[in-house]
Amino acid sequence: MLWDTAYYKIIFLGKKIIVMPKTDTILSAQSLRYFLQLIDTMNYTQAAQILGITQPALTQQVKKLEHAIGAPLFGQMGKKLYLTEAGKEMESAAVELLSTINGVVSDIQEYTQADKGHISIGILDSLHAGIFYEFLRIFNKKYPEVTFSIDYYDRKELWRRLDTNLIDMAIMYLPDTTKKEETNLRHQYSHADICADRLVVLTHKSTVEAGETYPVSRFLNRKWVTYPDDFYLTPLMHEYLGKKNKLNTPVKIASTKEMIKMAEDTDYDTFVTQSYYDAHRDEISLTPVYLSEEHDFHISYVYRKGKLEIPRMENMLKEW
Repeated sequence: MLWDTAYYKIIFLGKKIIVMPKTDTILSAQSLRYFLQLIDTMNYTQAAQILGITQPALTQQVKKLEHAIGAPLFGQMGKKLYLTEAGKEMESAAVELLSTINGVVSDIQEYTQADKGHISIGILDSLHAGIFYEFLRIFNKKYPEVTFSIDYYDRKELWRRLDTNLIDMAIMYLPDTTKKEETNLRHQYSHADICADRLVVLTHKSTVEAGETYPVSRFLNRKWVTYPDDFYLTPLMHEYLGKKNKLNTPVKIASTKEMIKMAEDTDYDTFVTQSYYDAHRDEISLTPVYLSEEHDFHISYVYRKGKLEIPRMENMLKEW
């Protein structure tokens, strides 16, 4: 038997001769697109016009595919084309192969272009990120092809997702008080501050003035409704009180809105961040004051150092 070496390659293994189709040269992305276009129209003339090639060129590409496969892909009944069983199998394979090729090309383009691609962001669940969303609306108008997915997590889960590359960056409070042994590779991270924040005590006390600063000793006998112990502000408040003093906390609530409502409906005090208070001050009836022992902390972007090698990530931080 004679073999057309334009379509087949011959491999000699000892005394054996193996003849294999040259699918590496025949099954190109171009030929697969031609094949699928012909399926769409089931007409060589129309398909060739859409593809911008001549009808003989399209016919040649289809014949090359059929030589590579070893079976006819199209049959003809009168003037109408139809897909053979081999053609139906090839259609499924062509769609999958082109999807993979397009996906790889898209990934490469996204990795090398500043105005395309996807960024996944995790936000600390107790953090009010209103300023970030304002920036995101402006950024999205300027770079509409950069897409985002955003979700909320506690601190431990945020670090886990950063460590395992499930998110590109986190928006959280720094300095972070999570125990170092609970996270991995912390030294491999960088951060960029978004804005400074501080703790605001919301109190029922009638002997204080709004916006003024008082020593923590003025609030030692108060009852509190607070966040759960693993939220950022709770251990921070314990730090301000000192080791000898403890919060008298009948109720702990994870929702800031519900925590404030509980405080307003009882005689309990509570505390929130300045950023949250500024965004909701018209809805809050309690008196806001500050503690003289407190220190500022920051809302910050946190990301693995290698992330800035991705142009869209670098561009986002630059735009910020």
